[in-house]
Amino acid sequence: MNAYVRKFCAGALPVLLTVVSGSLWAFDHAHTAWERLLQRHVTWLADDAASQVDYGGFAMSGGELDAYLDALSAVPEATFSAWSQEQRLAFLINAYNAFTVQLVLTRYPDLQSIKELGSFFSSPWKKRFFVLLDAQRSLDDVEHGMIREPGAYDEPRIHFAVNCASIGCPALRPEAFRADRLESQLEDGARRFLSDKTRNRYNSETDALEVSKIFRWYGEDFEPAYGSVRGYLARYASLLGDTDAARRRIRSQETKLRFLAYDWDLNDVPPISRTHRSKTLP
Repeated sequence: MNAYVRKFCAGALPVLLTVVSGSLWAFDHAHTAWERLLQRHVTWLADDAASQVDYGGFAMSGGELDAYLDALSAVPEATFSAWSQEQRLAFLINAYNAFTVQLVLTRYPDLQSIKELGSFFSSPWKKRFFVLLDAQRSLDDVEHGMIREPGAYDEPRIHFAVNCASIGCPALRPEAFRADRLESQLEDGARRFLSDKTRNRYNSETDALEVSKIFRWYGEDFEPAYGSVRGYLARYASLLGDTDAARRRIRSQETKLRFLAYDWDLNDVPPISRTHRSKTLP
């Protein structure tokens, strides 16, 4: 190797390593900044099946939230495509939840429901108000166009992970989704949601599974792996049924399905709790 080649390689190698590391490894797949925010501003309720969000606390942490959202927006499509499937899915779930918080904060505290951020002609989920993977996106683009795209992930449990800022929605977890624990987080989210008798239960008097409208809106997502919504719910008979007879009926997959009213009120911490939390936070 002559002197010119050695000099070229010596200069090019650091640049090459910088490019490679910047495109593949620079992003924090532990989502540490988002996890810190969630740990401070999201709390499980007493039954550990639902959570409440301190949007006021998020507003006071606006700089930290903005920095995390900027980090999400800075990831190019090419970099994203090189990640593992678990890394990509965790990224998209966290992005959906974090940008949802940002959307709520645009009108908070003068907001009773996220639906107020929409109009007669357009829902709040169709607003293209952020950049993700080199394009202007809406929350619907992320959930339906990317996460639910047939063949991309085919994971119905994402419906217990993405959070619509509403009481009727499965809980926003007080931790970030991560590739290395994604399976356990998705399963835990499903079990917590299905154990909540206010949103999913078996009625022995009517022989009906009374469940969240999520199963009506997205029932087709459960069919490929489980055959039907009833087939999926049968796996969780021990959570949905209070007696052996009830559990047997649920496992039979012969019960009626009835869909409960969906509560679109904001999943906010009540004012009294918010005041108490503000005094105890560092």
